[in-house]
Amino acid sequence: MPNYQGVWSLSTQFQNASGWPLPPALPIALFGAGNASGSPYDNTIQQVNISTTGNATDFGDLLFTARDTGAVSSSIRAVFSAGRENGTTPGNSMNYVTIASAGNATDFGDSTVSLRNKVGCSNSTRGLFMGGADSSNIRQNTVDYITIASVGNATDFGDLTSIVSNGSGSNSPTRGIHALGYTTAVTNTIEYLTIASTGNATDFGDATVARITATNGVISSGTRGCFAGGDTSGSGRLNTIDYITIASTGNASDFGDLLAVVEGPYGASSTTRGLAAGGTNADTNVIQYITIASTGNATDFGDLLANNFQGSGCSAVHGGLS
Repeated sequence: MPNYQGVWSLSTQFQNASGWPLPPALPIALFGAGNASGSPYDNTIQQVNISTTGNATDFGDLLFTARDTGAVSSSIRAVFSAGRENGTTPGNSMNYVTIASAGNATDFGDSTVSLRNKVGCSNSTRGLFMGGADSSNIRQNTVDYITIASVGNATDFGDLTSIVSNGSGSNSPTRGIHALGYTTAVTNTIEYLTIASTGNATDFGDATVARITATNGVISSGTRGCFAGGDTSGSGRLNTIDYITIASTGNASDFGDLLAVVEGPYGASSTTRGLAAGGTNADTNVIQYITIASTGNATDFGDLLANNFQGSGCSAVHGGLS
């Protein structure tokens, strides 16, 4: 930090504002869009304080009504990418909010292609949206990126190793992880990208169980990444939680179990706690949490505003920002 001394005018202080320490980000998780079985798609954004337990509260609304969305975040902004937008057709819209102040979303720009079931990951600068499926349910290996602090359209980053949708994500400050999903069948593949560069993904290893629509959103301490729940699309839904060590490569290990079998929960985390919120088996509004540095089963955190699933989550304090 600069050694500022003497008497400063306000204008001089603002000119040198970059030298002053910023206050720590609030430990807020946001859950956006989704729906309950048989209900219309939703544009609601809900929030919780990750460091406590308790029920979600209303944050504001997205401009689009959707499910199968993706989300990325810095410590300041969250960006939601439309999935099945205003009905069943995949959209290319991106909306953003300022995490520290509740309110409705603002238009950010457009993705390079209209897809549903994108997987998001990010560091403090860039957000990546990976994979997805188009309106004909043709899966893609597209990876887009945005600069979170500035609005505008997404840019092509590279390609995943698989043509895949319905996966799950995690990240460290350097690596973005895409795991699981559906290619021509349910897959257990895990792959990674280097967020600060552009280029194609590299194989990381395999999850313990092949499945689709595990936690939609990042659960990451920066060291570990976790993927919770999902559907084997044959043997049924799972309560499985896997974890990986992001800086290395290799297969996932068993972490523990969710409170119940669930598909499509919202995911979000701080560097210590991971949240899995909502989901469907019998539709639920339960928010669960784990302590990422340890292993073990999930614990009850509180409730969402409704029995929602297949939206996306993010936070101001995830492991990609550490």
